[in-house]
Amino acid sequence: MHTRLLGFAAAVILAVLGFMSPAAQAAAPAVDAPTCQAGKGTVEYNSATGLWTCIGGEHDGEPID
Repeated sequence: MHTRLLGFAAAVILAVLGFMSPAAQAAAPAVDAPTCQAGKGTVEYNSATGLWTCIGGEHDGEPID
């Protein structure tokens, strides 16, 4: 009985985490390249994440849309 309860709790936790992860990614602010450069930043490719990112300036660290 305890095994079933533990398995059910684990399934619920994984379902909640799976539901929340796309929402967290969508909530990240994104700028376009001209906006990044107008804010005194540079557009650089981050090979670790596979994403283009604004480095420096007003939009430092924001992903490029």
